Amino acid sequence: MHHPLDLSHVISPGLRDLVELANTHGFDRVTEQVRNLRGCTSPINLQGWSTTADRTTGEVIRSYRSEDEPSGRLLTTCGNRRASRCPACSRLYAADTYHLIKAGLSGGKKVAESVRHHPRAFVTLTAPSFGPVHNRETDNGNTRRCRCGTRHTENDPALGTPLNPATYDYTGAVLWNAHAGALWARFTTYLRRALAEHLKKTQSTLNAALRLSFAKVAEYQKRGLVHFHAVIRFDGPDGHSSRPPSWATFKALRVAVGMAVERTRLTIESDAVGERHITWGKRFKVDRIAALADGELTDAKVAGYIAKYATKNAEGAGTVDRTLVCRPCSGRGYVRGPDRFHGLCADCEGTGQAELLASLPVQQHVRQMIRTAWALGHLPEFADLKLWKWAHMLGFRGHFSSKSRAYSTTLGALREVRRAWRLAQAEAARVRAGLPGRNDATTLVTDSSWAYLASGYRPGEELLAAQTRHEIEHQRRFRHEEGDLCLLPS
Repeated sequence: MHHPLDLSHVISPGLRDLVELANTHGFDRVTEQVRNLRGCTSPINLQGWSTTADRTTGEVIRSYRSEDEPSGRLLTTCGNRRASRCPACSRLYAADTYHLIKAGLSGGKKVAESVRHHPRAFVTLTAPSFGPVHNRETDNGNTRRCRCGTRHTENDPALGTPLNPATYDYTGAVLWNAHAGALWARFTTYLRRALAEHLKKTQSTLNAALRLSFAKVAEYQKRGLVHFHAVIRFDGPDGHSSRPPSWATFKALRVAVGMAVERTRLTIESDAVGERHITWGKRFKVDRIAALADGELTDAKVAGYIAKYATKNAEGAGTVDRTLVCRPCSGRGYVRGPDRFHGLCADCEGTGQAELLASLPVQQHVRQMIRTAWALGHLPEFADLKLWKWAHMLGFRGHFSSKSRAYSTTLGALREVRRAWRLAQAEAARVRAGLPGRNDATTLVTDSSWAYLASGYRPGEELLAAQTRHEIEHQRRFRHEEGDLCLLPS
């Protein structure tokens, strides 16, 4: 007769739960399922089923039910790209981004290897000034004094904050962040026009002979404003498989970028804040990407740099990584009762905020940008920007990384390749176990039904996940010490 364990003397809830799991018949399967998540911080808990059958004969090839699991649920990775939320999933996202960018620079993943000989530039576009801030400029390795008279250290929290907060244009800064994505889209249009003008060609002639491909990523500066790093590549009319014409040179690209930066602008009209012009900052860089590995700016360095920032959020600016909108009332400050009348939201007391802005653990400069975004978001003329929703992002609401259609492969295609590889591994395991293999000529049809239950682990599972993370980090450190610097998987 089975007697339940007396674990009242075990203080730790996680350890108590782990002991209970270890004394069940399905502990090996629990361990396997957690290990398969590769250290995911907050896995998705699903309940449901799926079947794969031969379309012709109706024979069921594979079937799965979550209720057959020891815990009665299926755990799957959260897939969050943000390193602050899930380091494990963000590393996989960074790896995919790395190979996506690298393929557009040196070929592979169905991209012609000849692209490495196309004119390519690494372009950095910044925001304009909205008031002087504390900075740390260097001259021949020596740190110069800031305008405040101090030589700031590299980690000085004052860096990026206004010298005079009372005169700093917070409204302009938040509105610039909010329109940065649209400014980039307009820049790509003006870049083509500037290139045609510089080369003394019509737009139609240019489009028939030359294609511009790009990939970009957004990065936060310490002052809370985003700037963009972009790879811009010249292709022939058929894309990456064709060479661009001889007159499409890196020098022409550099000149065109300068012209487009100067001319690109958006105009905003508002009764509350007046007319505003959204433009690029005067500081921008256009660097040549070396075709060979002996250059300073190589394919691998550029791809690694962009992949690194693809997993970042606004944490680099010192803000929080969560929305500040009250979920019960969706930021409105009121809820609609059964009688259809509006009532004050009890959770936020009518503020619409999940947390009081005054109590956020951030610097005053960041808090003021959040407060400004929240206030602007409730003006009628800026309602479509939903700035209250993106206040924790200091107003920025665009995609952190994006690319033109013809630049290279897609994240979806990379994930499909990984999925096919895992299916092939599973099929090989079936064959090794003596089970009948699947005929590749068989047409399969899959039917499934899934429902979301929750996110996260049981306390005991969290301990298993922590052990998995430790083992993965140990392996990565060992590989690094052995000299394998390319830690991004294919």
